[in-house]
Amino acid sequence: MSHGSARLTVHGRRLIVQRHHAGWKQAHIAAAMGVSRKCVKTWIDRYAAEGEPGLITRSSRPHSMPTKTSEEVEQKVLAARAEHRDGPDVLGPLVAVPARTVSRILRRHGVPYLRECDPMTGEVIRSSKQTAVRYERERPGELVHMDVKKLGKIPPGGGWRVHGRAHGNRDRKVKIGYDYVHSLVDDRTRLAYSEILPDEKGPTCAAFLQRAAAYFAAKGIGRIERVMTDNAFAYRYSADIKRVCADLGATQKFIRPHCPWQNGKVERLNRTLATEWAYRQAFTTNDERIAALAPWLEHYNTERRHSALGGKPPISRVLPT
Repeated sequence: MSHGSARLTVHGRRLIVQRHHAGWKQAHIAAAMGVSRKCVKTWIDRYAAEGEPGLITRSSRPHSMPTKTSEEVEQKVLAARAEHRDGPDVLGPLVAVPARTVSRILRRHGVPYLRECDPMTGEVIRSSKQTAVRYERERPGELVHMDVKKLGKIPPGGGWRVHGRAHGNRDRKVKIGYDYVHSLVDDRTRLAYSEILPDEKGPTCAAFLQRAAAYFAAKGIGRIERVMTDNAFAYRYSADIKRVCADLGATQKFIRPHCPWQNGKVERLNRTLATEWAYRQAFTTNDERIAALAPWLEHYNTERRHSALGGKPPISRVLPT
């Protein structure tokens, strides 16, 4: 990949060489390409010496770094960290190295942050993103992601988003309750289906999954093979969920505990729901927000550009192209 400020890419350098072989003068090539004569000569000479590989972008890292911290000092810093289990501000004076340098050494050697370690033993106790590598299933319906997002209901007349924070105070003794937004996302196509339901209990989740499968079938995804969820009680232990999955011929999959990124596609949909539907405008009633979900979902599936799909909507991967 070329440097962000570079005037030429590999293709531009190749064009310089081609024009040189076609008999162009170097001054004319430089004027046409918008670069200096020295730049033109550099790439011509490099191609003459190395051929096509000579045109590939190289690292701008210097061959030698006289001011780089010595290996002896780095090992001293690592030993101090292992012994004292303190941060750069404490370790710096102990090893006579600036705190910023200590921080760089620790990052370079992949030493975990203190917040990720047990304060007594120093062992890593926080989960790492072991599934951070992006993946995508090959077939629509091969894997779907299911989740619930909890939203506070809008009080009659609107909340603070309508009246402002100064006038948004209400009687806290009056319970407004929550809406539970159930969502299902296809891993391959990103086709989504959502409903607002009164709770997240097993029978409710099972009925939602049944309706979502019917919606997917109407859109061309005839079979759901796997259903991935988090470890919520209803998903893990509900007999109704197990029955619906069996009726669909689908296998249940669960993410690892405390690793929500493994169900990342539906988690990302939850975020999009919040920013583009639930909180995009100030609703005056809860029913008004509920009524706005279906039109927004239709827009999401059929019109909204999706970055993971090359700027196309999810329906583009379901219908024949």
